[in-house]
Amino acid sequence: MLPSQALLPAVVFALTALRALASDTFLAAVYEHAVILPPATQEPVPPRDALALMNKNMDVLEGAIKEAAQQGAHIIVTPEDGIYGWQFTRESIYPYLEDIPDPVVNWIPCTDPSRFGPRPVQERLSCMARNNSIYVVANIGDKKPCDSSDPSCPRDGRYQYNTDVVFDTQGKLVARYHKYNLFRSETQFDYPKEPEAVTFETPFGKFGIFTCFDILFYEPAVVLVSKMQVDTVLFPTAWMNVLPFLTAIEFHSAWAMGMRVNLLLANTHNTTKAMTGSGLFTPEGPAAYHYDSDTEEGRLLLAELSAHPRLSPTYPPAINWSLYATSIKKFPGENDTFSGTVRKDIFTFRELRHKDGNYTVCQGDLCCHLVYQMSNKTRDEIYVLGAFDGLHGSLIKYHWQICTLLKCPSTSLSTCGQPVETAQTKFEMFSLSGTFGTSYVFPEVLYSGVQLAPGEFEVLCDGRLKSKNGMSKPLITATLFGRLYEKDQPHPLRISL
Repeated sequence: MLPSQALLPAVVFALTALRALASDTFLAAVYEHAVILPPATQEPVPPRDALALMNKNMDVLEGAIKEAAQQGAHIIVTPEDGIYGWQFTRESIYPYLEDIPDPVVNWIPCTDPSRFGPRPVQERLSCMARNNSIYVVANIGDKKPCDSSDPSCPRDGRYQYNTDVVFDTQGKLVARYHKYNLFRSETQFDYPKEPEAVTFETPFGKFGIFTCFDILFYEPAVVLVSKMQVDTVLFPTAWMNVLPFLTAIEFHSAWAMGMRVNLLLANTHNTTKAMTGSGLFTPEGPAAYHYDSDTEEGRLLLAELSAHPRLSPTYPPAINWSLYATSIKKFPGENDTFSGTVRKDIFTFRELRHKDGNYTVCQGDLCCHLVYQMSNKTRDEIYVLGAFDGLHGSLIKYHWQICTLLKCPSTSLSTCGQPVETAQTKFEMFSLSGTFGTSYVFPEVLYSGVQLAPGEFEVLCDGRLKSKNGMSKPLITATLFGRLYEKDQPHPLRISL
């Protein structure tokens, strides 16, 4: 008998055993962490001072990990920048970095800490996972030496990467991901040479991982879900909330519904930077979420999720996002429009002048249709229907198509598109649709006080975002947020090459 034939029964047995242990659901946790920040400095601090700061943050994270494990959680996600913060230059972050090996080395730092030399942060994270029998997801910095043989090597002789790591219940390093789409202020880090699609298998599904700004781009976000077919995405972030469309809970809940995948979002918490909003999101909507712009406290969230959402009987069907909007005639009065700015993007708006009505507004290749009825119309509140079809962003420019029903901050039309958090007007019903040129559309509904609206709206197969049985709270916005990835400008690394 050949050796491979001898091993076959054992392999079959192992796979059978794994399936038997596999669960239909799992308990997931995320922790929103109020990061203890280092003093702002342009110069590197001594390594012992850097480690002391990181240990202070890991003390807090370890408490959350223990609590999650005691409640039965299988996996916990902690935030981007959660161990050392974000106030760095390229030079000053260096003492906080560790060389993180490729997971193929099959390494448990907790039981073999000296294998690659001192790695105190990885060792401690590994022990947190091992001692509590829980998968631990954390964000730290990776450093990789290079020299003149590499034409892309930075002048200081090293690459520095914003990096996510995952340790399994034994404390083994099972995933390492280098952030590909850096935000404009992340000058302390380098772009990896190629985008990474990082996945790993567990008894409770297939997982993928990326970081913060990555979620807005085809690589790696869409690749992981559409091509790699992950069940759940792990998402450490340091997300600064931007009303009206890009608050953390609003956009990421919408992304999970639009991509039809679980998303475990752990945000940093810093009210000065408008950082808050974490959650456990599913294809059907939020299972749990937290948004707190008033205090400086962290928060642990847990929820039971489907391990394989595509096999769930409640898994939502695929949507043809332009089917309805392209089948109807434009509603009359479309020339009664004005321009307004959301951030730096010029939208085309129409005021909703009546308590109910049908409206159309167009920009570029996108026409947005709205049918609505207000249950009460507050005199000092103005709502508009808006459309945007174009590039957004500064360092990295990417293409949006947006249809939005939006409250203005005041009765002056010039304020439409500016941030607003509260409203008094309720809608009896609305139906919003658009002639989108993409299958990647994310449906958002945000109530007064920056609250989500689970169970109070639905998306029909023809692309209509509709209210269900009236809305229980005043509305800030109902939005269909589309991404045309093929119209994005090249990644900065591609431009430099």
